[in-house]
Amino acid sequence: MQMMSWQIYVVDDDRDTADALAASLERMGHSGVAFYDGATTWESIVRSKPDCVLLDIAMDGMDGLALASAIRDRFGDDVVLIAITGAELDSKLVKSTFGMVDHYFVKPLDMSRLEAVLLRK
Repeated sequence: MQMMSWQIYVVDDDRDTADALAASLERMGHSGVAFYDGATTWESIVRSKPDCVLLDIAMDGMDGLALASAIRDRFGDDVVLIAITGAELDSKLVKSTFGMVDHYFVKPLDMSRLEAVLLRK
């Protein structure tokens, strides 16, 4: 069975984390593009809608919750949203994000779990 190749945007204000995750996605056969802030990501999404966005929740400026909300408002469920955070699970921001994303992971990301999610789609 051939795995579907996804266009995946990775958004994290930690550049090393975003770059490493995008590179890992490339090795898995996907197109991974790293972004370092929500506003720049949103500009790119409007021009070219990805299949999936892996987004850090806690970022300066346009945080992951605001980005997820903008994506849902514009594209509905056409983009798979996966929140990734190092924040405590009981934080208000994390709880606000749960209802808006399709999946949720805590850092450090378990790549085998992410791959299983991507294979199910």
